[in-house]
Amino acid sequence: MSQDQVRNFCIIAHIDHGKSTLADRLIELTGAVSERKMTSQHLDTMELEQERGITIKAQAVRLQYTNGEGAEFQLNLIDTPGHVDFSYEVSRSLAACEGAVLLVDATQGIQAQTIANVYLALENDLEIIPVINKLDMPAAQPERVLTELEQTFGFSEDEVLKISAKTGDGVDALLEQIVSRIEPPTGDVDDQFRALIFDSKYDQFKGVIAYVRAMHGSLKSTDRVRLMGTETEAEVLETGFFSPVLEKTTGLKTGEVGYVATGLKDVKAVRVGDTMTVATEPASEALPGYAAQSPMVFTGIFPTEGEDYPELRDALEKLQLNDAALVFEPESSAALGFGYRCGFLGLLHMDIVQERLEREYNLGLIATAPSVSYQVLLKTGDIITVDNPSKLPENHAYDSILEPWVNITIVTPARYIGAIMELVTTKRGEYKKMEYLESVAQDDSDSASAASRDARVMLEYDIPLSEILVDFHDKLKSGTQGYASMDYSMIDNRVADLVKLDVLVNHEPVDALSMITHRDEAASYGRSLTSKLKDLIPRQMFAVPIQAAIGGKIVARTNVKALRKNVLAKCYGGDVTRKRKLLEQQKKGKKRRMKMVGSIEVPQEAFMAVLSLD
Repeated sequence: MSQDQVRNFCIIAHIDHGKSTLADRLIELTGAVSERKMTSQHLDTMELEQERGITIKAQAVRLQYTNGEGAEFQLNLIDTPGHVDFSYEVSRSLAACEGAVLLVDATQGIQAQTIANVYLALENDLEIIPVINKLDMPAAQPERVLTELEQTFGFSEDEVLKISAKTGDGVDALLEQIVSRIEPPTGDVDDQFRALIFDSKYDQFKGVIAYVRAMHGSLKSTDRVRLMGTETEAEVLETGFFSPVLEKTTGLKTGEVGYVATGLKDVKAVRVGDTMTVATEPASEALPGYAAQSPMVFTGIFPTEGEDYPELRDALEKLQLNDAALVFEPESSAALGFGYRCGFLGLLHMDIVQERLEREYNLGLIATAPSVSYQVLLKTGDIITVDNPSKLPENHAYDSILEPWVNITIVTPARYIGAIMELVTTKRGEYKKMEYLESVAQDDSDSASAASRDARVMLEYDIPLSEILVDFHDKLKSGTQGYASMDYSMIDNRVADLVKLDVLVNHEPVDALSMITHRDEAASYGRSLTSKLKDLIPRQMFAVPIQAAIGGKIVARTNVKALRKNVLAKCYGGDVTRKRKLLEQQKKGKKRRMKMVGSIEVPQEAFMAVLSLD
């Protein structure tokens, strides 16, 4: 098929606006998958995606479409995630496309991630086709959503399509618009072959399989390829496209999206964003690739069994192929032994990675409480990065600590503005601006007043990343009855009065429970944490003190009560001195056993107790 008949596009939207359902309808209408094999949310192939009802991985599929005039087209669709934690998946998909279908829920309207995704698409200079979905819902308000699209992004009414992905109404018209409005891929088919690697995975038989978008030239399945970033060469075992299962072909041409099985067993040799070229006629210049994604949340992941450490390393390397936003480095803990310090884009990303490691690689894991990365200005003038609270230098060794701040965008009905402002203020947030997504009529009537309360508002704040890390999203949803949505992006680092809060169990510091927090909140955090740990740490034959300390100062303490055998049960009579004698003997035995006990077992729940602090 000629280059002019190829269209590459992706679907972008806020979470739960119907991306995967629309992909199902497009697959059905083009006949890419037979009716017998078709399933609901067909591109969500991971078990976790099906359980949670969200898209975690961007998935590609090739569709063959014949328009109303009888012309045939090859449509390469990439279905993207909608959650902010997987925005790197979206940005990589956009770089492999010429157009994007912007999906907006007719019942919810524009959400925070909708705005973020539109800006990403504009940065990549893509043709955007706005679509209002879920017209079949009783609560649908397409005219109101249309007004939001016009006022927020400047789309005209004739540009916006109205469909129902569930019933298929309007999807035919969308396919026609994709063919007519999205430009065919540019690129010189006679140039040296260059392809952008936008994703990859590991196969035990085919080695590393690179998912590529061919930008220039062509590749045969018999060629030898070179990866320009790592300067690695490999024989091509197989080339093909996604249907959505892997379909073998004789090669790839300019503009096509497909895969290349490299046979490489070294997973570090293939990097997302690298350029693939033919080894016999290599290109002189690599493609721009992707900007490196900086992790925002860090946590320690340790195997429950020490001998599983090598298996954990191999599992992380293979998972990193399939999840380019994951970063990790070795670390050791006095409490937990050897493990890895892992960086993630958010708490959901962290939760998904941990669960994938446990399920796909059959590992037992312990994860420490999440933290962010701080910049520490030392007395010597040097600046170091600390992503593990236990590695923070002593107070006398540094001048100040800089914490990361993010710009947060919240979209909500106007009636919840007060609750949101109160929440953000308690989290040290700084107000920036507020905009209505639709104009509100200035009228004194009751209907106009009700309309103004239901009007959608976009609030913008600057806030420390550590403050939105743990429970901010849950409190935002509960305070707005689930109507608010949020998106955030890193802005800078700012000086703050921060201290390290250490936790001591039986007078021994547990480095995995340390945390960096604001000085004003440290004491209350200490009291909450010790109280929570008291219920989680198992009782011993002796009292176990749990303390929270800032430097050498204890700010909170509680005790886990000792187990006590009722030695007086058999003493049913006689003088009171008999009872005292038995109790003294028990006391001496406990002292001997206390010397024998070297450490207290701290369960996994204790390390995650920070997440549920009030």
